[in-house]
Amino acid sequence: MSTDSLRSDPARGPLLTNSFFVLLFLSLAGLFFVGVRFVKGIGAVSNLSDGYPWGIWVAYDVAIGTAVTCGGFAVALLSYIMHRGEYHSLVKSAILTSLFGAFLAASSIVVEIGRPWNAHGVFGPTSWQPSSAFFELALCAAGYLVAEVIEYLPAIVPVLGRGNPTSLRTLLFNFLEARGMVQVLPEKGGAPTALLRRRINQLLILIALAGIVLPTMHQSALGSLMLIAQTKLHPLWHGPFLPLLFLINCIYIGYAIVIFESILACFAQGRPFRSGELASAAALIPWLSAAWLVVRLWDLVHRDQIEAVFHGDFYSIFFLAECFLMTIGSAPLFNRDKRRSPRRLFISASMMLLGGGLYRFNVYLIGFNPGSGWHYFPSFAEVTISAGIVSLEILAYQVLIKLLPPIPEESAGY
Repeated sequence: MSTDSLRSDPARGPLLTNSFFVLLFLSLAGLFFVGVRFVKGIGAVSNLSDGYPWGIWVAYDVAIGTAVTCGGFAVALLSYIMHRGEYHSLVKSAILTSLFGAFLAASSIVVEIGRPWNAHGVFGPTSWQPSSAFFELALCAAGYLVAEVIEYLPAIVPVLGRGNPTSLRTLLFNFLEARGMVQVLPEKGGAPTALLRRRINQLLILIALAGIVLPTMHQSALGSLMLIAQTKLHPLWHGPFLPLLFLINCIYIGYAIVIFESILACFAQGRPFRSGELASAAALIPWLSAAWLVVRLWDLVHRDQIEAVFHGDFYSIFFLAECFLMTIGSAPLFNRDKRRSPRRLFISASMMLLGGGLYRFNVYLIGFNPGSGWHYFPSFAEVTISAGIVSLEILAYQVLIKLLPPIPEESAGY
């Protein structure tokens, strides 16, 4: 692969903008309270209790944050499993968004755990509990984070070495060649042997499969986790289809976050919109959301809980709100012309993110009731920590897209 074919420019524009300083301030404020949390304990910054052992950190940063990580998962399903090569241009931004979402969830878990110094126990085989949804969630989420880091390495490692961004295939080859573990063909300009190409491609397939299988498992585990809360989770959200609903939910959120991020980034950087690829990905959202709604409503009917939808109480309002946001967000995407409009796509993706995120928030917090005598409302420090972690992720995203070139396209050669 020639060096010229790998060159690409980072996003234009100054780094030290007003948004940079606002995000920096929020990040520092969040980190300050994180420090207080580790010095004085979790009780000093949160309103958590025995009745509410998790709050906004889990409901928002983890439950919703992990759904955001599925942008790479959703696009990978199209690019690698369904062999739709035209979506490969979306994989680059999806990987970066997924990487930051994974770090968001991991950071929040570290802050939320009562004794974080014991967190390493989940990786010790003697502590494993295979029947635990928590165990599956932790192990798969950690594995997915590693897979995302590997996918993004080609954009960072060569630049740190004052080189040009490269592809993962070329990065692996250079790593093996530097250690004398491979042979090249001098008569073909240093191209690797056919055997080496097969071995590297096999490894890349394994990484891609890990990036698809692992989120499938940990997203369904997020739903399985709430199955045990049968007496504490409101019937509007508790049901045997929670794992399936969380899985479908993460897929349409994945497509929505890719559309949202791509349009916003192109607008901010003054780059042309990828209307064709985004419209094709958006065409899947209404069918996925329709399937989700059918499963959800059928489950309510099957459990004789459909009347609870129209009670007009606190719970039914939040239930109707999530369904309304998803309906008005997905319905216009059945129209091909509206899918071609970046403005319409952005609005629909925003509605899908709000509706899909609200469903997860409802399951983990709004619909959760541990019984009389227990109340929870996030403290100022909890909200500040959540805002700080999100701001830090967005700030890092801005820095990376402005200082580092994007990941280049894969090439057929080396």
